[in-house]
Amino acid sequence: MTLPAAPAVPVSDADLFSEQARIDPYPIYDELRELGPVVRLARQDLYALPRYDEVRTALMNWRVFSSARGVFVDPEVNAQLEGITLCSDPPDHTMMRSVLARPLRQDRMREIAPRIEAEADRIVTELVGRGRFDAATELAEHLPMAVVSELVGLPDRGRDKMLEWAAAIWNVQGPANERFTAAMPAVQEFTAFATDEAVPGNLRPQGWAAHLYEAAERGEIPPEKCPVMMLDYVTPSLDTTILAISNTIRLFAEHPDQWDLLRADRSWIPHAINESLRIESPVPQFSRVLTEEHEIGGVVLPAGSRVALLYGSANRDHRQYPDPTRFDITRRPSDHLAFGRGEHVCVGMHLARLEMTALLERLADRVARFEVVESRPMVNNGLRGLERLDVVVS
Repeated sequence: MTLPAAPAVPVSDADLFSEQARIDPYPIYDELRELGPVVRLARQDLYALPRYDEVRTALMNWRVFSSARGVFVDPEVNAQLEGITLCSDPPDHTMMRSVLARPLRQDRMREIAPRIEAEADRIVTELVGRGRFDAATELAEHLPMAVVSELVGLPDRGRDKMLEWAAAIWNVQGPANERFTAAMPAVQEFTAFATDEAVPGNLRPQGWAAHLYEAAERGEIPPEKCPVMMLDYVTPSLDTTILAISNTIRLFAEHPDQWDLLRADRSWIPHAINESLRIESPVPQFSRVLTEEHEIGGVVLPAGSRVALLYGSANRDHRQYPDPTRFDITRRPSDHLAFGRGEHVCVGMHLARLEMTALLERLADRVARFEVVESRPMVNNGLRGLERLDVVVS
């Protein structure tokens, strides 16, 4: 008896890191989901999971889908980042995350909420009073830069450079293209800063960065982990939240009926945040490496395979979300994957929700309509969103 041949892995020549794909990846995601639950990306020489169920399952199985050999695309960068919080598995990951997450726990957010809310009230009052502003920079960047950067507690030069460094670090998430190459000097500058300048004596007392060194003194983490762990306070605290805020404003400008719903009933705010993150995921992908031979959708992938988890595609999978391109704050998609899941769920998600909620509450008090005057997309290997979003409010 002849056994049926194992199904072949469909292959795609699509380039997820082309400029057009960074601006609008959705046509490619649609094609990949239709090809199958696992697709070989020929240009990047890796497998990709474009559908919801497979991505969520992978996120919940760190023993097979390992982060310890890096979560980016470029082999050299992955090798250099091995051992940081993002690129580790338990028990090392658990050790670092327990320290890193301490100031970001939900109960600690209650302590900083009054400060976030007061600053949100001030900036919204000022911008709405002007009638026109850039929601991507003047609004979305304000809380992360005015409050969060101070909470991190880096020296002044570090605070001034945080946005530049964070964008560069995200750019090296991709393959060694032009954006990757252009970003490397800034990444190296951040690494030198974290190692040589962001050290005890230069850090703000009681700041999150200083807290890392205090944990090292107590023996909770190795001292050499402190500089690289600072990376986790720079990248998740800035660009991802900034992009999520500006994406949300654009979506409400395009769907005024949804804004009317939220203004009439503020209990929709948490669901609006989830729906915005679902339909426009600021971090579209990370990768993992298989620790053993593993079957996905009837296809057996060999141990050592690098697999891209396409959050941005999974969050628009019609198998999980009916009419997935429709922005609907009554959908209640709390199961979206924009923050990840499992061991590596976003450590800063409570902070991001706090900032977004504070702004939406105050905008709902003062704004009946948003009108987009001009927008410009961000082009980054690891992020997706808007670089500019000029709006008029009424």
